[in-house]
Amino acid sequence: MALLEITDLCKAFTAPDGSRHEVVRIPRFTLAERTQIALSGTSGTGKTTFLHLIAGILTPDSGTITLDGQPMSALSEAARDRLRATEIGYIFQTFNLLQGFTVLENVLLGMSFGPGADRSRAVALLERVGLSQRLHHFPRQLSTGQQQRVAVARALAHRPKLVLADEPTGNLDTANAREALALIREGCAENDAALLLVSHDPGVLSRFENQLSLAELNQASAPGGVR
Repeated sequence: MALLEITDLCKAFTAPDGSRHEVVRIPRFTLAERTQIALSGTSGTGKTTFLHLIAGILTPDSGTITLDGQPMSALSEAARDRLRATEIGYIFQTFNLLQGFTVLENVLLGMSFGPGADRSRAVALLERVGLSQRLHHFPRQLSTGQQQRVAVARALAHRPKLVLADEPTGNLDTANAREALALIREGCAENDAALLLVSHDPGVLSRFENQLSLAELNQASAPGGVR
């Protein structure tokens, strides 16, 4: 069964000179439940825009995005926010942790926008990613690899059906990248979540049986610098 269905998706932005610059034009894309797919995407192929459209952070100019049977383009902004908070987990390259909150608080706050904060689950997830001794540390007190583990736990905390990962290993060294990728994939499998991951790293991409080129999927002409 398709969890995510995309048809005739288009998104353009206005350049400083007033011209319209098309970034995303994807005729069709589907993702089945519990499937893990890696999209290879370099700068300029619209990868971040594509993920933001799926998450409902951006709205398309045309086309449809249907997530778990719900057409996102037909929803109000508030309804899209609710859908994202309950159905989608997002792992950012820069982690996007709240620096004024502890590791545990970061995960609990992420849960509070969805079904509600569940301390026992948050603690269990942080233990699962090896941070049982760091619950009350602040992000600045963690290594880069540890911060990524917090981001993974936060993305999975509300039991999303879909996890989006935008270059999730881009700021990690080789060893930490391998470990973070394993945690993301194992966490999604354990929580029955589908995974859509975008990366330009051949080492990351090679670990996926299901791979697609975002440049081929996206028929828009997007010169370098548009992301």
